[in-house]
Amino acid sequence: MQLSVVIPTYNRLDSLREVLPTLLAQTVDASSYEIIVADSHSTDGTPEYVRSLAQSLDPGRLIYRPGAYSGRAAARNAGIAAATAPIVLFTDSDILASKDLLESHVRVHEACAPNVAVVGCELQVVSLDDYRAQRDNPELRKPLHPANRSRVSWLYFLTGNASVRRDDLDAVGGFDESFTGYGHEDLELGYRLEKHGVELRYEARAVNFHWHPVPYEEQVGRSELAGVSTVRFYRKHPDVEVMAKLGMTPVSLALHSFLRAATPIRNAIERAGASQATPKKNTWPYIARQIAYQYHYVSGVKRALRETNGAKT
Repeated sequence: MQLSVVIPTYNRLDSLREVLPTLLAQTVDASSYEIIVADSHSTDGTPEYVRSLAQSLDPGRLIYRPGAYSGRAAARNAGIAAATAPIVLFTDSDILASKDLLESHVRVHEACAPNVAVVGCELQVVSLDDYRAQRDNPELRKPLHPANRSRVSWLYFLTGNASVRRDDLDAVGGFDESFTGYGHEDLELGYRLEKHGVELRYEARAVNFHWHPVPYEEQVGRSELAGVSTVRFYRKHPDVEVMAKLGMTPVSLALHSFLRAATPIRNAIERAGASQATPKKNTWPYIARQIAYQYHYVSGVKRALRETNGAKT
């Protein structure tokens, strides 16, 4: 057993039906890895599907771990606790794996010193057709990092495609389960791993495909929750680097105050951002959308700061 794959999930049966087959059809030997699904008591048929699929496989290939998890951090910790392999790979129930995803992660771990975590290439897809097109035509892909990048900072430790040695996870205490809202439980773990001396390696060949297009209004809500998580992160690690990398700076706070006061400008930005389902990059609707997301992100930061200081929200 080389690798334990941990997937937190909650009511994502439609995507999980597509995701698990990609993880079961890997280029590595089937006996060299296990898949652990940590389910927060889904009510959409997930328990029946996973258990039925597990029964059709060799014992131990697919492990179902339901629980009353308070969030993704708690679900992932349950997966870590159930893992039997020395390396734990984190992914999600809406992320489809390339056929050599696990092989690529294991290859880097075997080639590097023990204190290494691996971050793979996570590509965004808007549909199953888009997934198949990018899977079969690499020229269509738009990765976040250049292929020749070898290292990343904790800011890019995204647990949709990251693997860590079990010993290193145990040494830093796993995920912080106080991150129960949206955002940053993975970055905060990456921060602690980096401070513990774990090098975060980037592997462009470890590819998976994130199939979860988020509507504008939902992303607005997520942005504000991420701002709340930023304050929690900073309170735990009062580090200037955290403030700078997560955008909790005097400049961002001042720009937010300007937009909040300039109601007509802010409303125009919001309307433009919401005007198209998938605006093309470098167009005004796309730019407006990014500004709006940042505005709501800083709104979350300010709300959390007020709450932390005991002020009235």
